Amino acid sequence: MSQVTVLTNPASGHGHAPHAAEKAVARLQQRGVDVVEIVGTDAGHARRLVDEALERGTDAVVVVGGDGVIGLVLQTLAGSDIPLGIVPAGTGNDHAREYGIPKDPVAAADIVADGWTETVDLGRIRDRAGGVTWFGTVAAAGFDSLVTDRANRMRWPRGRMRYNLAMLAELSQLRLLPFRLVFDGKEVVTHLTLAAFGNTRSYGGGMLICPHADHADGRLDITMVHTASRARLVRLFPTVFKGTHVDLDEVSTARAQSVDVESPGINAYADGEYVCALPAEISAVSGALHVLRKTSPLPG
Repeated sequence: MSQVTVLTNPASGHGHAPHAAEKAVARLQQRGVDVVEIVGTDAGHARRLVDEALERGTDAVVVVGGDGVIGLVLQTLAGSDIPLGIVPAGTGNDHAREYGIPKDPVAAADIVADGWTETVDLGRIRDRAGGVTWFGTVAAAGFDSLVTDRANRMRWPRGRMRYNLAMLAELSQLRLLPFRLVFDGKEVVTHLTLAAFGNTRSYGGGMLICPHADHADGRLDITMVHTASRARLVRLFPTVFKGTHVDLDEVSTARAQSVDVESPGINAYADGEYVCALPAEISAVSGALHVLRKTSPLPG
């Protein structure tokens, strides 16, 4: 790496990101890497700044922030030769968790300076209007998205408590939702609590919703929960952090390169952000991204 572009989301990690960016940039400069710093005032502005950085030329785009701003950058980096660097500074940090990026910004900057990349898959969501959104971790539809819909409509309280209250409200109305899923051409009509489509293993800050997902196998791991029992769903929740929920009777799994997903009135979210209303096609695209990560350990 001789020159990199560092994008900071100042709101990430409850305002922690600028401090992390300062440490990371200082370390990169110590390592002899020229740094161009950019800060977007909003999502659209940040996207334009990244586009301009690629037009000028850069060896990598380094994101100091969380999964949401990484998802934003993926829309530009998908299919390009420019690698993604990560300095974790969000609340969830599931991209960083997947690729073994340490939370310490100096250590994360060293990974960028070392310049070792892995070519990985990305998820892609294509809505019925033809719009395309790329994602790096997990896309979800059903109970998860209903909770997020509700939380986004709430103005109080702020932070994690708002999401917790939204979850309690949705639990009180828990129901099975009609889904039509077409896995690589094979149709399944069923009722689900939720469906998660994993390019990687975790979402929501370490919940291993798709514990066997492989980010370089060209396929999505799909986890489906089938229960209308509030008690069973609440008991299932802690097991998601260990990935053992997939062994329960209320959970089934599948693997596919592409899934057509329909569920009336349900929205799809990916990397924690709203994408589109269903129906949509969710698929894995092989080798769509280069990620800067730790050097592969030597055999033996």
